[in-house]
Amino acid sequence: QVQLVESGGGLVQAGGSLRLSCAASRSTFRPYGMGWFRQAPGNEREFVARINFSTSRSYYADFVKDRFTISRDYAKNTMYLQMNSLKPEDTAVYYCAADFSRAGGKRSNPDEYEYWGQGTQVTVSS
Repeated sequence: QVQLVESGGGLVQAGGSLRLSCAASRSTFRPYGMGWFRQAPGNEREFVARINFSTSRSYYADFVKDRFTISRDYAKNTMYLQMNSLKPEDTAVYYCAADFSRAGGKRSNPDEYEYWGQGTQVTVSS
């Protein structure tokens, strides 16, 4: 069974930056795509960004465009989310997810992903 492990969360002031990482526990893990989602208390889990693991084509939610950048290191089986210009409303638990479907597109529905990490807390103070 493959595990996805997120790291890099923490407490940061508004305007600051954080870099999240998501590493797969198995070196042979090669999903078609991986994504980042977030969930704030009382809210549903929402799509943040997605990357095609082989081509690096990426997709973003409108609220993070030009602030967040998703990337991946194919050799390390690791995905990243560079978050700049953080706002208090970015406070949430951030989850990484992976899917093996060869369907293209944004795939912003959490139900489309088969593997999930345990989440990492990001808190942005004002």
